[in-house]
Amino acid sequence: MAINFLLLISRQGKVRLAKWFHALSAKERVKIVRDVASIVLVRKPKMCNFFEYKAGKIVYRRYASLYFVCGIDSTDNELITLEVIHRFVECLDRYFGNVCELDLIFNFEKAYYVLEEILLAGQCHETSKLAVQNLMLGGDAEAEIETQQHEVL
Repeated sequence: MAINFLLLISRQGKVRLAKWFHALSAKERVKIVRDVASIVLVRKPKMCNFFEYKAGKIVYRRYASLYFVCGIDSTDNELITLEVIHRFVECLDRYFGNVCELDLIFNFEKAYYVLEEILLAGQCHETSKLAVQNLMLGGDAEAEIETQQHEVL
């Protein structure tokens, strides 16, 4: 299973997080975001959470006011991708404590860090929520120590 890209899109169509696992030009990225957002935002809640797009598939899931959207290859399993999305949301919830859109706006670097702990080159790298949480807390502790050392100097 290889994820080509992951987007977090608000109900207003604003991209809150974008991670691309394949090299694309800025023009291609903008076109994909525009196309995918326009399709996902108008779909009804009872509709299927995946659809074909170009040579691949789009898998998405809505959590509160955000759509988590993945672009995958046509041969990949949609249900596993939905589980990866859910695992990402669970890890964000553990780290932020019931994550909301504002957490992602003001702490986007931490959201990217959580994502990069789970996915590596579009492949699921870490499935343990506890392991991701421990890595995040360890990184926060190191950053705090570094900040205190700079304040002393």
